[in-house]
Amino acid sequence: MLTLQCKLVPPKENKKKLLDLMRVQSSAVRYAYNRLLESNNPKSLYTFNNITKKLQEVFKLNAKYSQSAVIKAKSILLSCLERSQNPRKVIFGGRELFEKLQKRHINGRQREKIKRLWQERRKGSLYSVGNKRAKGNNNVRFELEGTQLYLKINVGSREWIYAKVQRTVKREKDKWINFISSLLQAESTNEYFPYTVEIKLKDGEFYAFVSYQEKLPELRITKESGVLSIDLNASPLHIAYAEVDRKGNLNSYGEITLSEILNKDRNQIKQILWETAHRIIELAKEKSKAIAIEKLNKIDKGQRGDGKGKLRKRLHSWVYKGLIEKIIMLAKRNGIQVLQVNPAYTSVIGALKYCPIYNITKDVAGAYVIGRRALGFKEKAPKNYKELLKDKEFLTHSLERLKEMYEQTKARYDKETNKYKRKAIKRELSSIRKWVSLINQSLKSEPGRVLEPLEGTSSGTHYHLWQVLKVALVISLLGKSFIRDFSPLRRIVVSKDWKGVASQVSSLSAWAGVQSVVNQYFGIF
Repeated sequence: MLTLQCKLVPPKENKKKLLDLMRVQSSAVRYAYNRLLESNNPKSLYTFNNITKKLQEVFKLNAKYSQSAVIKAKSILLSCLERSQNPRKVIFGGRELFEKLQKRHINGRQREKIKRLWQERRKGSLYSVGNKRAKGNNNVRFELEGTQLYLKINVGSREWIYAKVQRTVKREKDKWINFISSLLQAESTNEYFPYTVEIKLKDGEFYAFVSYQEKLPELRITKESGVLSIDLNASPLHIAYAEVDRKGNLNSYGEITLSEILNKDRNQIKQILWETAHRIIELAKEKSKAIAIEKLNKIDKGQRGDGKGKLRKRLHSWVYKGLIEKIIMLAKRNGIQVLQVNPAYTSVIGALKYCPIYNITKDVAGAYVIGRRALGFKEKAPKNYKELLKDKEFLTHSLERLKEMYEQTKARYDKETNKYKRKAIKRELSSIRKWVSLINQSLKSEPGRVLEPLEGTSSGTHYHLWQVLKVALVISLLGKSFIRDFSPLRRIVVSKDWKGVASQVSSLSAWAGVQSVVNQYFGIF
């Protein structure tokens, strides 16, 4: 879907009619939003039809304007749910401006300006969904008279007003040229295409935002030549990519930092994301590879009071969905195939299997697994990993390490006085208890049983082995749930020498303790 913007100049005598219609439909959108909140299933067609009829009765809008109001309200609600925000706390017109209006120290001209901006955002919008059968749109449509383009707007009672369209074309590849060309072609052939129009009021001026499905070229770069897989990461903020050939081999890899989006405003972030998306598309064209990405429907960004304020701030700065949408859009325009795959355990598999073998970062390894999965390859655990999970001595060692970790974490919890940090530590304790249960179950099972799914889970679960490996190797053996250096695991992949790795990690931990003491007293390290 492509969206273009143009300025409107309605006749002075008709401005009030347009403003009144915008105010009424904006009220209808808020009314529809509240009715959707009251319903158990906002996606229900029955609910949609009921609310549409109610809007026609209460606000005296025609059927198409009423339907458009419900569609807009539904999109706002679904957007809130996708971002894990409370839909009942939405403030139409903008929370930031609303909260500024509540501050008593803001008055005079400054207060009037903020109030005007808030009122424009709250009441200054008219939305009309496209319809192919009605020359593109039932209530708001473009018409050409001579050399002048107008936007014809239905203001009710079978009355239409004509607003002049002003749009400057600044470059040869401007999409506005294609849109006007498509309008002229539709007029001559009577084969119309639907376009949705939203009119907004900004600083007393009217602007139209036109959205339509653009004609896209045929795919010329597909997964038959391999993929360029990307893994988006919030900590640190960057993109890892891996070039994977059709046989599943790793050809090249790299990383693109996104740390510059921190502390930037919305427009600056948007510009950076577009530049990044173009960079990825150019890379895919250069290597003649399709693009593979994770299909993430929802990202847990934490909640206030979870004791992880710094991480939560970083996650809220992470605009994953916006970047993915831009990459998909540009790929389609360039005839590049985009494959979205299930992200389950891509990072874990990459870290345990490919980090030690290729000596690459955890994020690049995750991107490599995404690429292989997009090409249809299945991931098997290295032979020595499987053998290790049948070793009762190793599992007992892992269990003892987890118990030590639990006692250390419990001591931290008892000493911590900050209630929010205590919540975070309490969640750590809960996780360790689950890990202990997992290893205990593996110890009690028959040799080879560890490869089967956990009790009480679906028989189709394929990731139980990797879950056990993560706990036994990374958490128990290497001593942390979140690390970036997986090179010690290479020793296990090659020779199954887990005791050597354990002693090496213990030596490093002891040296880290010595460094900490020296630093505390002498400030050397």
